[in-house]
Amino acid sequence: MTETPEGVSDAVSTPSVSPPADDAGDDGPGSVTVVGTAHVSERSVEEVEDAIERERPDVVAVELDEGRYRQMRGDTPDDLDASDLLKGNTVFQFLAYWMLSYVQTQLGERFDIEPGADMKAAIDAAEGFGIDVALVDRDIQTTIQRFWARMTLVEKLRMVGGLAFGITDSRVVGVVAGILIGLLAGPAIGLFGGAFGVTTSLLTSVTAGVLAGGLVAVAVDQVGRVGLSPDARLYAAVAAGPLAGLAVAVSGVADGLVTAFLGGLTVRAIGSLGLGLALGLSVGGVGVLLLGVFGRGGSAAAGDHGGIEEIALEELTDTDVVTMMMEEFRQFSPGGAEALIDERDAFIAHRLVALRDAGRDVVAVVGAGHRAGIEGYLANPETLPAPEELVGEETGGGVPWKKLLGYGITVVFVGFFLLLAMAGVRNGFLLRLFGAWFLINAAFAFGFAKLAGARWSAAGVGGAVAWMTSINPLLAPGWFTGYVELRHLTVNVGDIGRLNELLSDETRTAPELVSAMLDVPLFRLIVVVAMTNAGSIVASVLFAVYVLPAMFGAEVGSVDEVSRLMLRGARNSADLLRGLVAP
Repeated sequence: MTETPEGVSDAVSTPSVSPPADDAGDDGPGSVTVVGTAHVSERSVEEVEDAIERERPDVVAVELDEGRYRQMRGDTPDDLDASDLLKGNTVFQFLAYWMLSYVQTQLGERFDIEPGADMKAAIDAAEGFGIDVALVDRDIQTTIQRFWARMTLVEKLRMVGGLAFGITDSRVVGVVAGILIGLLAGPAIGLFGGAFGVTTSLLTSVTAGVLAGGLVAVAVDQVGRVGLSPDARLYAAVAAGPLAGLAVAVSGVADGLVTAFLGGLTVRAIGSLGLGLALGLSVGGVGVLLLGVFGRGGSAAAGDHGGIEEIALEELTDTDVVTMMMEEFRQFSPGGAEALIDERDAFIAHRLVALRDAGRDVVAVVGAGHRAGIEGYLANPETLPAPEELVGEETGGGVPWKKLLGYGITVVFVGFFLLLAMAGVRNGFLLRLFGAWFLINAAFAFGFAKLAGARWSAAGVGGAVAWMTSINPLLAPGWFTGYVELRHLTVNVGDIGRLNELLSDETRTAPELVSAMLDVPLFRLIVVVAMTNAGSIVASVLFAVYVLPAMFGAEVGSVDEVSRLMLRGARNSADLLRGLVAP
């Protein structure tokens, strides 16, 4: 019989264990034998089976929660709740869990054993001998949520970055980093480039080069459909497009066409973004080269010790996979390691103490990294933290900077329009200004969502609300897109296993891998949500850097004039309020 403890997600409580047939608990206190295992070690499976056969306990306790137990037994995976998946930091918590799961899967493949085989062996052996099974670990969602909340922003970036370099081609990381740098540098060049010698003529040439490069890349890709493989078409387009764009920009042959057909705002926007992306990709390329020489390249020359492929079986018997990683994280994230390791030691120990006090003889099968902490609590149960300290959502504490920033941006945006209205700026101009804000947010959020594969209805909803969510960072257009998308998708935790299988398939090309991953509902949903949000962010930056100055320049004059108008609006508002409260 398999027993699931009550309150597995919300409270530390005594497991609902039925007395065994032989009434083993009537003769006094029970006992707990802790077996430490490596979750991907064949030797650990044998040790578990031997311990259960030798001890013949009343209960076999395993380091599993109900959800992971059901998944291990092949039950239908739980569907993920849309409200939980789309709100707040849950997506990032899931990504952290997915990365950890992927590394464990890789280790299992390295040693030709299914991850979690030790727990499965314990359950099978217990059922074979007619022994009860108790699930004593904390719910994985609670653990990941508390782990994520305990980490600082810098620690989160370091963790995700370290894992990305561990499972991703450094060239891909370099390109992604370069694009992000470029998207930040482009608007800065648009605003302050004139002070550093960025002229209108230069922006015109860069715009011509960007447009020519894009057209050439598309043409090469289409022509390549005749006889080239998808990879060959991609490489040809990536090579030919930038080369053609560089030639056009340097020669200036298309500057006249750009000037004739594009307005100054468009030239400024495309040109500055083009310069920013060129700068960012150059920085990313240099970073990849330096990493190859001094980072991963150097370690590879020395044998690449410490990588997944080099971990010896003997090392795995000393610690389970997650703990092995988290002990490294403890060096820079004591709070995160506490949630993932120390709190779980105490949670599991609470369950085991309760079983022992009920007179049960227990064999507890846990990761070897937890064994010392659990045995310490078993020897001194009075040192256990209070049960309520180990469950529930962790808020992270401190000042709620995110909420304050979100409310602050909303107040500034609304106040901006109110002050201009109170200063006497014509309503027609304010409506055009708001219309431009709405349209640019809608276009980019919708376009990015469709690029990610969202349905028309989902992309439309994201685009329609993007103007509103842009002025309140506590909301996100991707949430709305995701809710609509979920009407046509069934997302569950089993998708994680499918993603791990795809990432482990070395026979697929990069385009084939991305296409296959987008067929997995969970990954597709995350990409759609993220891309919708990214589109709104890009639109907001473009509006602030390019559209807003151009519209004000045509209507009210310089930035100084806008400041004077806002001061006038503030004075008029104050006069109005004084008039309302005056007797």
